[in-house]
Amino acid sequence: DAIDDFDAAVFMVSTDPPEKNADFAKAEGARHVLLSDVDGSVAEAFGVAGSGGLFAQRWTFYVDRDGVIRAIDTSVDSGNAGPDIARKLGELGFPRKN
Repeated sequence: DAIDDFDAAVFMVSTDPPEKNADFAKAEGARHVLLSDVDGSVAEAFGVAGSGGLFAQRWTFYVDRDGVIRAIDTSVDSGNAGPDIARKLGELGFPRKN
């Protein structure tokens, strides 16, 4: 299974500025939305801000259509994140695309 098999929106959030995120997304061929949280307020709100908001911990939040956080992965393996996210979406019963 792949993330794209699921009817789910995927957003990545980074405390880096938009220009740096755009370069990263282009270099990595990212297919998902990459948002910039330059002031760290989103990271702070989700409890993932580290070192005074200069960076965010790599956590994955699984939020359903009703806005309920169904799971949080605090041990993200960036090298295996895609397959891990797809597996978790399946475990949580997120709908698949037709």
